[in-house]
Amino acid sequence: MESIKLILKKGYGPSSSHTMGPHRAATIFRQRTPKAAKYRVTLYGSLAATGKGHRTDVAIQVALQSVPVEFVWRADIVPEFHTNGMLFEALDSNGGVTDSWKIYSVGGGLLANEESREEAKPVYELSHITDILKYIEKEGLTFWEYVEMHEDDDIWEYLQEMWQTMQQTIEDGLSAEGVIPGGLHLRSKARQYYVRASSYKASLQGRCLVIAYALATSERNAVGSPIVTAPTCGASGVLPAVLYHLKKNHGFNDRDIIRAMATAALFANVIKTNASISGAEVGCQGEVGSACVMAAVAANQLFGGSPQQIEYAAEMAMEHNLGLTCDPLCGLVQIPCIERNAMAALRALDINMYAMMSDGKHIITFDKVVETMKKTGKDLPSLYKETSLGGLALLANE
Repeated sequence: MESIKLILKKGYGPSSSHTMGPHRAATIFRQRTPKAAKYRVTLYGSLAATGKGHRTDVAIQVALQSVPVEFVWRADIVPEFHTNGMLFEALDSNGGVTDSWKIYSVGGGLLANEESREEAKPVYELSHITDILKYIEKEGLTFWEYVEMHEDDDIWEYLQEMWQTMQQTIEDGLSAEGVIPGGLHLRSKARQYYVRASSYKASLQGRCLVIAYALATSERNAVGSPIVTAPTCGASGVLPAVLYHLKKNHGFNDRDIIRAMATAALFANVIKTNASISGAEVGCQGEVGSACVMAAVAANQLFGGSPQQIEYAAEMAMEHNLGLTCDPLCGLVQIPCIERNAMAALRALDINMYAMMSDGKHIITFDKVVETMKKTGKDLPSLYKETSLGGLALLANE
């Protein structure tokens, strides 16, 4: 299993698979074809179906700089390797193809094709929570200490930087106003919700603030501002909202928060390794479902949950997001995505409470529910996997 740094990383919204991945791919191709007179970029499957709403073409054009780009949109062709397929072609002044490269954006900003997969060196020998749990129980360790054992010495500095970015994004989002670009005429609501939260009694105010925090990051993502993938751009509002709430309203310190982030990222890493965090591959259960896992795990650790209770919180968070579809209106990471981040943050806190009340014993393991999520994702029709061809997305055509 790779470093958790690939789970939590800075990027620009609105989508890790539809903007970050294609931007990186275009940058690589531009570097290897510096003399190209023109580029032709064919987008397949989900990238073609929702690429305009996700600003995929804009991300690619920026990476290819001032060189003219012809885009070909082929949503009717869904590659077997992965639905987010791209074919880059470098053209000479006569229109002849001088170089070509077929690559896929496989989630989290990562790239792969039939010949190679963009991967960092493996740093974890165990890739299932069941095995990791047995190991740390035997050694008397916590999940975050297991992470510390395997990552580079700079892991805490790295996570502190990610945490700083998360906080800044929320604060920026809480002060932002105006209409979010894209054509749905959706206004930023985080500031409004933050102000209204003060009118609720103390027992409800915390939950209202969590909603405002989640909206803040998700709305910043929707306009293409810097965010931290957790584990993706589209689900980036869940974990920061919960952590920010626990710092501001429960007094948890930064040291304990970044340790909770390490544990959260470890669980997301297991999901990515054994299933997927790509909405185009398994639906939103892989994105918001995974983010809900991360937030529930982090909260449970902060509140003193045992490793068994933490694993139980993770299992519940994924189990109760099984089958969640990805069918955004107009291919934009706005409806239902922004609101869904807020609901997942609240759900994560409820799951934490349920797990804390338990003894950690339960029947279905986290690994089993991850396996189920993967199978469920494969069974979902492509209409519900980031193509905007079914479900809620059809409302945009009415």
